[in-house]
Formats: sequence, C-alpha cells, structure tokens
Amino acid sequence: MKKIDLKKELQHFYQASAKEVVQVDIPPMNYLMVDGTGDPNTSPAYADAIEALFAVSYAVKFMVKKGPAGIDYGVMPLEGLWWATDMSKFTTKDKSNWKWTMMIMQPSFVTPEIIDNAIADVRKKKNPTAISKVRVEAFSEGTCAQILHIGPFSEEGPTIEKVHLFIDSRGKRVGKHHEIYLSDIRKADPAKWKTVIRQPMQ
Repeated sequence: MKKIDLKKELQHFYQASAKEVVQVDIPPMNYLMVDGTGDPNTSPAYADAIEALFAVSYAVKFMVKKGPAGIDYGVMPLEGLWWATDMSKFTTKDKSNWKWTMMIMQPSFVTPEIIDNAIADVRKKKNPTAISKVRVEAFSEGTCAQILHIGPFSEEGPTIEKVHLFIDSRGKRVGKHHEIYLSDIRKADPAKWKTVIRQPMQ
C-alpha cells in the first residue's frame, strides 16, 4: 500500500510562517464544498456543513485505500471562504449576515465517481443534514498573500491587517477571505490554534 503525506507535499500552501506574510501561487485544486450563511459560533447550518464535509472526505479516503490504487492518505484540513454582501458588516461583531463556503481539498487522484459513491454511502449510512448540499468544485485561487495566525479566531484582526497591508503595498485585494484550520479546536488550547490566513491578490 502506498502512503502519501499530502500536507508535506503541499507544505508551501499549508505550512505558512507566523513571522511574515508571503506571496504564494495556488494551483487549481478540487474541493468538497458546502455554502451557507450565519454566525459560525451559533448556526446549526455551519455545524451541519462541517459534519457532512468530514463524513464524505473520510468515506472517500477509505474507498481510495481499499480500491485498486491502494493509496493511504490523511484527510486534509477544513478550510473556509468568508464574506458578506455588505462588506462593511463583515468586520463587525454581528456575524449573523456572514456568508461562507466551507471546504476540504481532495487529492488529484480522487475521481468524480469515487466522490459520488462516497456521498451515496454516507447518505445511506449516516444521512447527515447537509449531505444534499455537498458539491465538488475545482477552485483556482491564483496569486495570494498568506501568514499563519496562532491563537483564537477572535484575535485574528491584527494578523489579517498584516496580510492586507502586504497586498495594498503591491497591488489590490481580490476574491474572498480564506482561512485554513490546522488545529482540532475541540482538543487544542485556543492560545495554540493554528490558522492560515490567505487573501487572493492582483
């Protein structure tokens, strides 16, 4: 059986420095995605989205492992795109109007057929609330600026500002605020949470 460490192979994108903002060019990658609206701290839809994404991602992993390819790999971390129709409200404490796309990257060797089979399997065995909202999409982010934030989400402000200043001195911000969650927040100390903060740029 072949074992692949995707985080290591893609470390340039998933192991950002906490000391400085860097520019990276992100290639197109395939993701399982679920869209939604609302405060991630209180919205049932948010919790449902994460449940469905991980259920399908693990089903895909085990199908690949048991399949002809016989590849074993670790499920990639949860990621989120965040925005608001009125971006002036995006930075306020009221998160009820926040819009989000939660997503998990799928390896290039995972075929649409495997994903369809995994979704059908999860629907049959667990049928999570948001399973019908799970979709597959090729996401091409291109040139971005990113840095690693260490600490709770509520203290991301200064880190995000560093990314924005970096971009503003070189070009302009485009696309959506992107976060990659490297820590299991159910177990880790909030002071040690690791989150990659990424913003597309031109």
